[in-house]
Amino acid sequence: MSEIQRPGALYQQVAAAIREVILSGEFAPDSLLPSEAQLMTRYGVSRPTVRNAIAALRAEGLIDVRHGKGSFVRSSGQPTLTIERRISRTAEGKFVMPNGDIWQEAEEPSAYRTRTTKETGRPLQLGKEEALLGCDRLLIDPSTGTRAMHRTLIPFEVAQVVPLLAEEPCKRPAAFYRLLTDNGHKLTWSETVRAHMPLLDERTTLKLPDATPILHLARVTHDTDGRPLILEELRIGADRAEVSYRITADKQPARRRA
Repeated sequence: MSEIQRPGALYQQVAAAIREVILSGEFAPDSLLPSEAQLMTRYGVSRPTVRNAIAALRAEGLIDVRHGKGSFVRSSGQPTLTIERRISRTAEGKFVMPNGDIWQEAEEPSAYRTRTTKETGRPLQLGKEEALLGCDRLLIDPSTGTRAMHRTLIPFEVAQVVPLLAEEPCKRPAAFYRLLTDNGHKLTWSETVRAHMPLLDERTTLKLPDATPILHLARVTHDTDGRPLILEELRIGADRAEVSYRITADKQPARRRA
């Protein structure tokens, strides 16, 4: 039995003791922790104290409780999937993205009409309640089982100019880019990445472990004049993926001599 002689609530002392043995390597990543009964014996405490300690470690993301199996040490290894966010174009005008072919549809895409919110209106440079066409997809990488939620939002004004966008709002992004360029648009892109803790539906849909944040990528397709044309959102568990970007140095305009 390990003596618990630290200040603080008893369950916090037990949590600290378990944390120490995990960080010391006694319990390796992905390994099963001792059962509640074994932890009660080891630390000389009651079952509620052990459960509160496990809940505290679960909340901080150190362990993952798998129902019917027990408590496991969270893996600290590398993400299983690297998502490259580069866009290239072939001589024939086809747009190609490095990860474009790995994703499969986990279910039928859902097309719908919606309106901008404060969150979606800002990147599209639109006010609230502006009409949009939307498409939601649930994607899966068959080689790793990684799930991702993908959303496309197209302003009505853009869809009216390029009618095929309105007819098939669930096309793949590369197909959208081709439609826009064939319509005379010269495209550029901007992208932001942020993290947030998942909502219940996100956690359920993405099958996330406890205390796992989401990577939320928002990509805006712009016209030549910088006008936003399409907003794409990709949400994926931060424990499953990392995001990769290719960075190039922009050429600065030459300075005119006086």
